[in-house]
Amino acid sequence: METRRITVLSAGLGVPSSSRLLADQLAAAAEHRLADAGFEVKVEVVELRDLAVDIANNFVTGYAAPRLADVIAGVEATDGIIAVSPVFSASYSGLFKSFIDVLDPKSLDGKAVLLGATGGTDRHQMVLEYAMRPLFSYLRTRMAATAVFAGPQDWGNTDDGGSPLSSRIDRAAAEFAALLAEDQPGRKPAALESLPFAQLLAGISGGR
Repeated sequence: METRRITVLSAGLGVPSSSRLLADQLAAAAEHRLADAGFEVKVEVVELRDLAVDIANNFVTGYAAPRLADVIAGVEATDGIIAVSPVFSASYSGLFKSFIDVLDPKSLDGKAVLLGATGGTDRHQMVLEYAMRPLFSYLRTRMAATAVFAGPQDWGNTDDGGSPLSSRIDRAAAEFAALLAEDQPGRKPAALESLPFAQLLAGISGGR
């Protein structure tokens, strides 16, 4: 059974946060779609709030603390990314952008991405198309056509006069899963195994 790895980036600042709630629902829907398609799915959730100090220190020192370095390595090795940010001043949060800035820009090349955002009013929903999508387009990712915005009226509401949140999540997850079901151009090759010299020598001798 093939495995698909998904990294969820939540830039919510509160505990709990609507960004984390949306991120969890997107991840669950994507995992369900991939499991139905016969894939084993591994999901890692990253709360960027917990890395805020390490991210700031990385900018001034040029050094990623071990915890941040592990997260960066996980993002580089993952097959797909679910990125969710709250909206501040008509754009993604500074914390979200700061984390993206500490990544090697080439590390996201070809990765499948599902975008999400949360805000206090529907007027913020265009941040997905005018801020987040251009950012991930610049990073050469493969994005699901549907991005999901959730406002206060979406939580617990099944009829908001438009498309219910659960329907938008399901459609976006289906598109994201379809991208992940393809061959993954952004997947890093597995590290070569380092064998002890004596074992290597024994293998050479045995082949004579």
